[in-house]
Amino acid sequence: MPHTVLLAEDDRAIRNALERALTLEGYRVTAVADGVEALAQAHRGRPDVLVLDVMMPGIDGLQVCRVLRAEGDRTPVLMLTALVETADRIAGLDAGADDYVVKPFDVEEVFARLRALLRRAAPVAPDPGPVVEEAKPDTSGRFVEAAGLRMDPRARRAWRGGRELELTRTEFELLELLIRHAGIVLDHSTIYDRIWGYDFGPGSKNLAVYVGYLRRKLDEPGAPQLIHTVRGVGYVLREG
Repeated sequence: MPHTVLLAEDDRAIRNALERALTLEGYRVTAVADGVEALAQAHRGRPDVLVLDVMMPGIDGLQVCRVLRAEGDRTPVLMLTALVETADRIAGLDAGADDYVVKPFDVEEVFARLRALLRRAAPVAPDPGPVVEEAKPDTSGRFVEAAGLRMDPRARRAWRGGRELELTRTEFELLELLIRHAGIVLDHSTIYDRIWGYDFGPGSKNLAVYVGYLRRKLDEPGAPQLIHTVRGVGYVLREG
C-alpha cells in the first residue's frame, strides 16, 4: 500500500508541483491550500505523514501542528518554511514538528526526509546493534536509567528525578539514544543516522537545534548539565 501524504501549501504553483512529484514517487497525496482544510482532512482520515507550509493565511502550519499534537495525534510532520533563523526553526519544533525543509528546496531532499520520518514511525523490531556500555534497565526490564534520568520506552515517557518531561517524538528518540549510551561520546554522523536515517551534512544546524531545545527541557537551576558538547565530535550524556 502506498503511503498517504497530507500536503498543505497556499502557493498554488508549489502545491501542484509537489503534489505531482510526490504522486510520481508513489505516494497517495491529498493537497489542500490552507490550515483549516488541512485540519479537516486530518480529522477525516489519518495520513501517514503531513507536509505543512509554515506561512499560510488564517490557520498556519504551526497552528495546525499544535492542534494535532494537543489532540494526541503523533503523525510525523514535515514543515516547509522560508524562515531560516534558528528561532523560527525552534518555533516549529516547539509546535511539535518532526523535521523541516527550507525553501527553495530540492524535491529529492523532501523525499529523503519523508522516507526518514516514515522509517522512524514504522513499528520495527529493536536492533540490538553493537555491544556497548548501555544504561542498565531496572529489574522489570521496562525502564532505562542514567544520569538521574529515567525513561519508559514502551510508554514513551521520561523523567528527571520526579519531574516528567514533555518531549516531542524526535526529542524522545534523541534522549533515549543518549541515555542508552551514557558516558559514550556519540559523533554527529552516528546520531543523524540513528535518529533521522541519514546525515544532513556538515553545514546542518538540525542536530544543534534539537540538542539545545532538549537541554532547555532537561536543565534545572542548581543541577548539573547533563548533555555535554564535545567540540568537533558530538555529544555525550553524563552528570558533571
